[in-house]
Amino acid sequence: MSLTTSPFSGAGRYGSPIDAQEVDMRNVRQDVEMRMRRQPTMWDIAFAVKGTILPRIARHLMLIALISIIAILASLEQPGIFARFGSVPFTLIGIALSVFMSFRNNACYSRWWEARHLWGELIIACRSLARQTAALAPEDRTQIIHGLCGFTAGLTARLRRNNEADAIGLWCNIGAAAKGPNPTNAVLESVGNRCLQLVRSGKIDSIQYSVLDGQLSTLARIQGGCERILNTPVPFSYSLLLHRTAIVFCTMLPFALAGSLGWWTLLPVLIVAYTFFGLDALGHQLEEPFSLAPNALPLYSLRQIVEREMTSILELANNDAGNGSQAKNLPASGQNDH
Repeated sequence: MSLTTSPFSGAGRYGSPIDAQEVDMRNVRQDVEMRMRRQPTMWDIAFAVKGTILPRIARHLMLIALISIIAILASLEQPGIFARFGSVPFTLIGIALSVFMSFRNNACYSRWWEARHLWGELIIACRSLARQTAALAPEDRTQIIHGLCGFTAGLTARLRRNNEADAIGLWCNIGAAAKGPNPTNAVLESVGNRCLQLVRSGKIDSIQYSVLDGQLSTLARIQGGCERILNTPVPFSYSLLLHRTAIVFCTMLPFALAGSLGWWTLLPVLIVAYTFFGLDALGHQLEEPFSLAPNALPLYSLRQIVEREMTSILELANNDAGNGSQAKNLPASGQNDH
C-alpha cells in the first residue's frame, strides 16, 4: 500500500484521467446550485423558483388548492354545510404544529451546521499538515500531500455513496485496501505509515511525527463525525408524525374557512400550506447535508478547495526549489567568465 506522486494515477471507472476530471467538473457545476445564495431581493421573493423549496412542494399545493375549490363549491351549493367546522380547533392545532415543526427543523439545521463545521476543520487540518511538511524532501512531501487530496476525494465519494476507490485512485494507490470496507481510512493509514518510515530513516524526529500524527487523528475524527451524521438520521416516526399532521391540517382547513370566506379561502389556505409543507421539505433537505439536494453542502466544491490549495503548495515549493538551484549556479558561471 503506497502513495503515488501523480495526481492522476488511476483512471477508475471513468476510463481515463481526463474522463474523471470531466465527471468532477459536472459534479462541481451541480454543487454550485447548492451554495448559499445572497440575501433575497424583492424580485427573488416574488418570482424566484430555482433553488427554492417550491418545486418540491408544488404537487402538495396543487392538491390543497383542488380540495379548497371543492370545499368552496360545496359551501356555495349548500350554504351552512360546514357550519360545525369552527376555526378555534384549527388555531390551536396550527400553533402546536408550528412549535413542533420548529423543534424538528432546529435539529435538522444542527446536523447541517455540524457537517459544515466538520468540513471546515478538514480544510484547516489539511492546510496545517501541508505546512508542517515544509521541511521534508520534495518527494516525501508530495506523497503526503497527495494523500490528503486522496483522503478528501474518498470522503466526498463515501458521503455521496459513490465509488471511493475510484476517487482515491486519482491521487494515490492504496493497493488491496481499495477493495476493503473503508478505503478512505486506508489513505490515512498509508500517510501514517509514510510518516513512520520518515522517523525510522531519521528524516524527522519523534516530536515532528507526533505533530503530523495529531493532524491525521483530527482527519480520522472528522471522518467519523461525518459518518455519524450520514448513518444516524432523524427518527423516522418523528418526521412521519409531523408530516401526517401537516397534511391533515392543510386538508381540513379549507372546510373551516369556505363558509365564511368563499373564494378568498384559497389565499390563506395556500399560504399556510406553503409554510408548513415548505418547512417540512426544508427539514428533510437539511437532515441529509451530504445529499444532492439544493440546500445540501457543496461537497465537490469543498473538495476542490483542498485539491487546489494542496497542488498550489506543491507548485510553489517546486518553483522555489528551481529558483534556488539556479541561484546557486550563478556565482560559478560568473567565475568561469573571469
